[in-house]
Amino acid sequence: MLRDFGPNELLYLITAARWTVVLSLLAFAGGGLLGLVIALLRVSPWKPLRLLMIGYIQVMQGTPALMQLFMVYYGIGLFGIRPDPWVSAAYAFTVSSSAFFAEIWRGCIEAIPRGQWESARSLGLSFPLILRLVVLPQAFRIMIAPTIGYAVQIIKGTSLASLIGFTELARAGQVINTITFEPARVFGCVALIYFVLCWPLSYLSQRLETRIARSRGESVSLG
Repeated sequence: MLRDFGPNELLYLITAARWTVVLSLLAFAGGGLLGLVIALLRVSPWKPLRLLMIGYIQVMQGTPALMQLFMVYYGIGLFGIRPDPWVSAAYAFTVSSSAFFAEIWRGCIEAIPRGQWESARSLGLSFPLILRLVVLPQAFRIMIAPTIGYAVQIIKGTSLASLIGFTELARAGQVINTITFEPARVFGCVALIYFVLCWPLSYLSQRLETRIARSRGESVSLG
């Protein structure tokens, strides 16, 4: 039986949005930590490790996130294990986001002038010490804006989890639409909630990019 879209349905969407936030935080934290490790190995002086990380990044960035999600969710089932949408989604988004974080942070690390690397080597510092004492303290400052910017992509990307039965914001919108059949109102509210979640991060990223550019003597427009 159909019913009108009202406050209860809107509350259901808002409640479901918390799972979108939780999944995004898990993917951000897990993908960030894994991405940092990959980025450090990507710039390491050991060629086999660099090549291995390059291959990992290319595979993750060269395949759709939806296919990665399906491979995790249905791949677990091949071993006789009943997959859990929560675990599958968290793992898939963590692995996927780690490749993008790795490339973002590799670029920030390599943005540090080579002269500083060479100066540190001339002082007899090992590669780990060069990273810890010279490179990373400067690179972290550059990383902040693009990292926050990519967090927006993670939030929007979590909508794919609805395809494996994970009830987040997009899935909740589908459920409400089936009992109200008011897609304009339902998905309009879903889009608005996504906007409320994403816009502050986008704005913060732009402000940070502008501040960093000004501190480096560059001119940047917010568009």
